[in-house]
Amino acid sequence: MSASNADKARGGSPTLAAPDIPEFMTAVQGKDYGAIDEMLMVEEGVKVPRLADLPAKKQASHIVIKTYAVALAPGDCRVLSGMTRELQGPPSFPYVPGGDCCGKVVEMPSGVDLPFELGDVVAARFSDGPRGALGEYAVVGSNICGKVPDNVSPEEAAALAGSTPSTLIADPIIEGERVLILGAGGGEGSHLCQHVRRKGASFVVGVSEDPDRLLKEPISCDRAINYKTEDVFDMEEFQKDPFDTVIDLAAGAWPRIVERAVQKKPLIVKTASQGGRFWTPTPDTPIFELHGIWAGLSLFLFPSLGRAVSSRMWSRWSLPKFTYTMAIPDTGDVMTRTLQLAKEGKLKAVVDAKGPFPFTTEGVRAAFKVQESRHPKGKVVVRVANKD
Repeated sequence: MSASNADKARGGSPTLAAPDIPEFMTAVQGKDYGAIDEMLMVEEGVKVPRLADLPAKKQASHIVIKTYAVALAPGDCRVLSGMTRELQGPPSFPYVPGGDCCGKVVEMPSGVDLPFELGDVVAARFSDGPRGALGEYAVVGSNICGKVPDNVSPEEAAALAGSTPSTLIADPIIEGERVLILGAGGGEGSHLCQHVRRKGASFVVGVSEDPDRLLKEPISCDRAINYKTEDVFDMEEFQKDPFDTVIDLAAGAWPRIVERAVQKKPLIVKTASQGGRFWTPTPDTPIFELHGIWAGLSLFLFPSLGRAVSSRMWSRWSLPKFTYTMAIPDTGDVMTRTLQLAKEGKLKAVVDAKGPFPFTTEGVRAAFKVQESRHPKGKVVVRVANKD
């Protein structure tokens, strides 16, 4: 393999590239902010992204893949809606949505030591923003990639890439803990339940709209509750024997816990003084608008800091210890760990049964609608191409 002559001619850094990369591809085009049926379509004639198109300082830290599968996330719908345009919006339109993906390496920087080579299949999560993946080719950050094991399909690998936050969220779980997971049936929750069990939790309870599914492998909760018919906060059995840890993936549980504490009602989670903990990667509402840095700080940082300090000091006898899980680091460690667990059979990718969705305008729109509904049963995955 030699440095790509095309990139030398275009003024880019030397790269190693497959000889058959086309100039144009088929890709999803987000025309503007707005409704899914109006703004999303699959079109031909989209320019294939290459490393030479990136700023010089980024060329050594990215690769180009031939995309096999893409897993959607809440951020993909949020970007399209325009509700966070100032902070997450694409630099221009049309744009290619989607960020978490799996594909074959077809171009990589020359002279850079990477744990994979041309032709390897890798999984990647988005770094610069949730966009760029839903095309036949995509540029991804090499520092947040992982080589996909042979026993993991591209669709499963994309789902695992999108669920890497759950690997970190489960890290502090202590063997023998009783754990409640709110939003256990979604893309993140379907994997988090497995991680919590793997970490040695003695009793795992999941809450979702489809409790029967939570009791089956690979999710395998000990108990499952349908939030449409039962309110877990009012269940006497958990008030008498409260959880050690509550993990809220659905948003909005902390205000309810505080309200109950203020009203002197029994809690279903131990207080901080008793070792109780509350974790969440979401603000109090799952649907929000952000139109500036100050709005972001007011939604995410300030409330989280206040709650964290209060629950560890003057409220520690009445509330569990509050922790807000921020974005995962831009390193490949979490991806490598997640894929290794899948290789060893300790983690099973969970893909929404309606998918994988086809790489057509109708298929992509249907996938986005499932994600937008906030009720996917596992990760929503679009199959872009069959594995070579």
